[in-house]
Amino acid sequence: MSDEHPLAPDPALRILEALLFAAAEPLTREQLSAHLPANADVEHLLDRLARHYSTSGVNLVRRGDGWAFRTAPDLAFLLRTEQQEPRTLSRAALETLAIIAYHQPATRAEIESIRGVAVGKGTMDILLETGWVRLRGRRRVPGRPVTYGTTSAFLDHFGLQSLGDLPGLEDLKGAGLLTTRPPASLPLRFEPPLGDDDDPPENPDQEDQG
Repeated sequence: MSDEHPLAPDPALRILEALLFAAAEPLTREQLSAHLPANADVEHLLDRLARHYSTSGVNLVRRGDGWAFRTAPDLAFLLRTEQQEPRTLSRAALETLAIIAYHQPATRAEIESIRGVAVGKGTMDILLETGWVRLRGRRRVPGRPVTYGTTSAFLDHFGLQSLGDLPGLEDLKGAGLLTTRPPASLPLRFEPPLGDDDDPPENPDQEDQG
């Protein structure tokens, strides 16, 4: 029996495997393509690699626009004793995060309209610090309010391939994360581009969070 690695015959596949194993965060197709031969079919290579690892202790999974190796779901319990959550989100933060996830890009006023209470500055600061929420831009209305959305880190942390994998609103209400019905003016946006009335931030690092 040959000891040759099953991926060895394809240099591009081996490069892809090495890049994904070494990466601290999910990598996009564009990031991977930059290190592969010009004629490499990244989609085909990713599919082949995912199938190869589908029965292994780690799986290749998609997280938003990126790809990463993650522990197989049936083995996750083995690592739970090693994990330490740096912060437990308050109920207000969880409610705010859920609303942003389902209605992004959303302004603070829209979030408050759904929750029925004001959003404290500390609550939004915590969500921004976790890396699960980011500034999406500014709404083209008087006052130019900032809009918020989720990040790829949010998808990665909760094991979601895309926003379309979020649980239904009834599931969230059953878990106590939403207690009111969202207004009709805020339809669900599972693939949330900036709307016609939104502008991207000119400098996200310096945007006012109010």
